[in-house]
Amino acid sequence: MKEWSSFVGFVVKEFYHIFRDRRTAAILFGMPVIQLLLFGYAIRNEIQEVKIGIADLSRDAVSQAITDKILSSGTFVLVKNPQSHSEIQSAFRSGAMSEAVIFEPASDREIQREGSMDIQVITDGSDPNVSRIITGYTASVIRDYLSESATTVDEPKGVVPVPLMMFNPGLKSVYLFVPGLMALILMLVSALMTSISITREKESGTMEVLLVSSLKPIQIIVGKVVPYFLLSFINVVSILVIASLVFGVPCRGSVLLLMAESLLFIMTALSLGMFISTITSSQQVAMMISLGGLLLPTILLSGFIFPVASMPLPLQVISNVIPAKWYLIIVRAIMLKGAGFAVLWQETLVLAVMTVVLIGASLRNFSERLE
Repeated sequence: MKEWSSFVGFVVKEFYHIFRDRRTAAILFGMPVIQLLLFGYAIRNEIQEVKIGIADLSRDAVSQAITDKILSSGTFVLVKNPQSHSEIQSAFRSGAMSEAVIFEPASDREIQREGSMDIQVITDGSDPNVSRIITGYTASVIRDYLSESATTVDEPKGVVPVPLMMFNPGLKSVYLFVPGLMALILMLVSALMTSISITREKESGTMEVLLVSSLKPIQIIVGKVVPYFLLSFINVVSILVIASLVFGVPCRGSVLLLMAESLLFIMTALSLGMFISTITSSQQVAMMISLGGLLLPTILLSGFIFPVASMPLPLQVISNVIPAKWYLIIVRAIMLKGAGFAVLWQETLVLAVMTVVLIGASLRNFSERLE
């Protein structure tokens, strides 16, 4: 009984150390909210306003109708009517224009005779991603016009595809960033803070004091982990609440399953932080390993922003050992697709195996250091 009372007192003391430093407490609780608002409002894949120039060399009913449809879509803002390629190049060079649409002569006759037409679309390739998105928007508007005009003739001129984006019909980027932000926050708080907390005890020499106390080594490790486990869970709840109320991100699957999977990932991240603390002896080294070895791979190799399938094969293989990759698959499937455990049991098993292996390795390294 005395042993457990000492353990509870140790955990309470760890909470006190965290909240004693107001700056640390503000970071731990304020960081998820700030980052979610930043990603939700500032970092977006969709384009809100495209500065477009339209060179109508055809000057017929078809080119005018397509121009009206482009400008009425709400995405494009007409800033110029260039009359030559040199004028277009000058506008791109100065940044006054992001896209130019050129209607060649005789477009009306072409669409009536062949059911198709050639329209030159020029974009600023200095930012390939933005250029690709703008081109896709323009092509979509033109396809919509052609499909509508095809209904006015007796026989269709060809097959017109009708795209439908399942699970995210509005193509909102916040649907992409919220699950990734959950993985990033949990990895940062759980792994980084845990590794620093344990190595701080070793670096300051207080670990020896704890070892000669009535606490067992496993209780010391668990006592260090419990506060960050609870803080990480609070961060998950706060992110989900803000994402739902502020940005309208749905949770189409089971909330209980999502919480359970989040707790499993928290355990994985905590065990990773424990493992880092057992192989380092200073806070600086632990921080460098956590930031360089965990934070960057979580952003770059987990599928948070860049699709894993587009990476070279060696990086795809390396991404399999990134816990955040499997957690992102789980969270996106539950929140956006409404998937259940029957679909996600393999990813769950991978996280569970990682957790067991990391905890076992941490305890082994800790015991060897004690000996």
